Amino acid sequence: MSGIDDGYGENTADVFAELAIELHQSDGVEETVEAVLQFALQAVNCTQAGLALAQRGGRIEIAAVTGPVVETVYQLQIDTGEGPLIDTLRGGHTMLIRDAGTETRWPEWGTKITELGLRTVLHIALQVNDRIGGVLSLYSREPDAFDDDDDAVAHILARHAAIAVATARHEETMNLAVDARKLVGQAMGILMERYEVDGDRAFAILRRYSQDTNTKLRDVALRLVDTRKLSSPDPVGPDHKSPPASR
Repeated sequence: MSGIDDGYGENTADVFAELAIELHQSDGVEETVEAVLQFALQAVNCTQAGLALAQRGGRIEIAAVTGPVVETVYQLQIDTGEGPLIDTLRGGHTMLIRDAGTETRWPEWGTKITELGLRTVLHIALQVNDRIGGVLSLYSREPDAFDDDDDAVAHILARHAAIAVATARHEETMNLAVDARKLVGQAMGILMERYEVDGDRAFAILRRYSQDTNTKLRDVALRLVDTRKLSSPDPVGPDHKSPPASR
């Protein structure tokens, strides 16, 4: 595996042990995906790399790229809804295009990526427990650039990335949930002190505003904490001595 030896001067086991440690120490999704791409550039015979994440509602997020050409190719597929990236996200199958210049399945994509100087493309799904969380994409300027060793290393890298990204996303979600609880608690405290109501009543007021304004409860609480009032059909503010009736 020449890419690994040239890049690290270490054997494969050492390289992925180092990767596992770095991913474990990464702070959040952004640092995690950046670390994955940097390892990809050194461990696989590729010239560009990218990582796209699947979001709720079928939305695709361009999480990290090593160059603007990758972002251009990603965005084309997101805009048109077709291309090897889209197929990998939908089916979870590895997509290897040995020469984009002769690819006929996605004509617009093939023309664009060839114009940008990329020929070999490898998309690997980031999959944990049958859930596809994203795609790792590797590119080369040369046709048929990836050998069996590159393919094997890329798949190992994708497995590490899938677990690391899933863990980082879960931790971010948990942190947001903790922050939301803190905000709601602070907002309830403001209402309880201002209107001399108990906790249940304060929470009912917040929930009513959330429903009436179609605003997330966290955002309602944040507004109250920041401004000490709520702009709504039945406002709570310093000039209002009684809270609105809860439903």
